[in-house]
Amino acid sequence: MLATVLSSLFWVFITVSSLLLFPVAVLIWAVTVLFDRRLRALHLFTCFWASIYTWLNPIWRVTIRGRERIRRDCAYVMVANHQSLLDILVLFRLFVHYKWVSKIEIFRVPCIGWNMSMNRYIKLRRGDAASITAMMSACEKTLAEGSSVMIFPEGTRSADGRLKPFKRGAFQLAKSERVPLLPIVVEGTSHALPKRGFTLRGHHDIRVRILDEIPPESFANLSVEELMARTHALFASELSSVHRPAA
Repeated sequence: MLATVLSSLFWVFITVSSLLLFPVAVLIWAVTVLFDRRLRALHLFTCFWASIYTWLNPIWRVTIRGRERIRRDCAYVMVANHQSLLDILVLFRLFVHYKWVSKIEIFRVPCIGWNMSMNRYIKLRRGDAASITAMMSACEKTLAEGSSVMIFPEGTRSADGRLKPFKRGAFQLAKSERVPLLPIVVEGTSHALPKRGFTLRGHHDIRVRILDEIPPESFANLSVEELMARTHALFASELSSVHRPAA
């Protein structure tokens, strides 16, 4: 019962704060859009907006390691595993510039989705070949402009926290555009807020680890499938290592 009440308060807080913060986002967009070509200021504010919900929630302790590995002047294809809706909130806490690739339904959410559209995040209708083609073209343009793209290569959240098979889009993009992959491992969110349901599940440690980038030279001679398989194996190894007993 207590968990239901606290969860309801959390979602009400998100709703009310979004109604208050969206006009601020519109103002930032209006003031900066003419000279901030990549909308860096608006994305930075969006990072702040999203981070509020983990900063102020006492039941989640978020730690981020490896932030120094991110080169601020580099356009990456960022790939992260996807366990929960919370992944989105904690990845905004990187406070680095990128454009999300997200399913089109999220863009229809009042205030939050409208802000995503203002940021020129990239829409995807899953299973729609034309939408996938348009998404890839938008990602290529984004990278050419110097902005990274953030992709969940599993395509959707894992129902049980286990790593799902990867889809090829992120790896095809990294190869075709000759840009580095940046693997980001997220742990702990699947237990804090599982895929099915909106009830928060008690105190949890949530960890984000930025791994070493994978330079394009290292996969120039690999097929997309080989690159995808190697990156999947890297994530699987990193996630399983958390549960190994200390030597």
